[in-house]
Amino acid sequence: MEIKKIDYDFSVCKVADYSLEQLNSKYSFMGKTDEEKSLVCITEEVPSNAIERDDGWKAFRIQGILDFSLVGILSEISGILAENKISIFAISTFNTDYVLTKKESYQRALEILHSAGYEIVE
Repeated sequence: MEIKKIDYDFSVCKVADYSLEQLNSKYSFMGKTDEEKSLVCITEEVPSNAIERDDGWKAFRIQGILDFSLVGILSEISGILAENKISIFAISTFNTDYVLTKKESYQRALEILHSAGYEIVE
C-alpha cells in the first residue's frame, strides 16, 4: 500500500463559523457537531476567526480510492504508530484517509511505516 506525503504544514482549529474559510484551498477539512465547528487547514490559511488553534502538524494520505468494504487499514496504521509512541489525528474523506502527526514525529512515522512494508511516495 502506498502512502503519499503532503508537503504542507497544517493547523487544527476551532472556529466561530466557516465564513472566512478558503473553500478553494487545496486542503480544507471541516467538521461540525452540536458542540463545535472544527477546521483542519494549511497553517498559512488559518482564518482570523479561529477561536483555538494547534499548529505544527504534517500529513500523509493512503494513496488511491479505498472501497468502503475494506476493513482495518486505518487501524493498522494507527496501531503501528501507537506502538512507537506516535499519536495521530485522522481524517477520512469519501475516497481515502488522511493521517496527521506532529511535525517532530512526521519523518520517524514515515520511516516506521516504510519498515512495516508501506511504500512512501512524494
